[in-house]
Amino acid sequence: MSDYTANLLGVVSLAIANRIEDAAREILNHVGESPAAIVVIGYGFGPTNEQLRRTLNLSHPGAVRLVDRLAADGLVERRKGEDKRSVALHLTEAGHAKREALLKGRLAAIRPMLDGLSPEDDEALAGLLHKMLTAMDPPDAERCRLCRLCDDSVCHTCPIPADFREEAA
Repeated sequence: MSDYTANLLGVVSLAIANRIEDAAREILNHVGESPAAIVVIGYGFGPTNEQLRRTLNLSHPGAVRLVDRLAADGLVERRKGEDKRSVALHLTEAGHAKREALLKGRLAAIRPMLDGLSPEDDEALAGLLHKMLTAMDPPDAERCRLCRLCDDSVCHTCPIPADFREEAA
């Protein structure tokens, strides 16, 4: 890979990250890991604070504060976990609505970056991105971190499928 290609990819990556952050701020009024927490909790397996902390790579106090904020906003609720000592995190109805808005907002923020591509270019880019992600071959914990904002309803052939339940264990 040339330095030129690497530099262009870095610029596009930052532009996309900025657009996603702006969309999340507009939808949620929070940035940082709040949008990712809502998406991950919305996968529905009822993660504990510890499982969420590991997936988002947060400190224990940071994860607790994040969940407290989301609970205070009426987006997340704590329920009885699998054992008497654990608490499972679930989205409220308002949380599910925010999650859907975040996922739609994320894709809407990215789509304009692809407007100049022909259908053939789009297909070629998808193939190249798939190849790049496949070549990464990250451990599952990293896959979960990479996919923490993914809309699993549109990613039918994920090159790095993340098993959030496995990471949560």
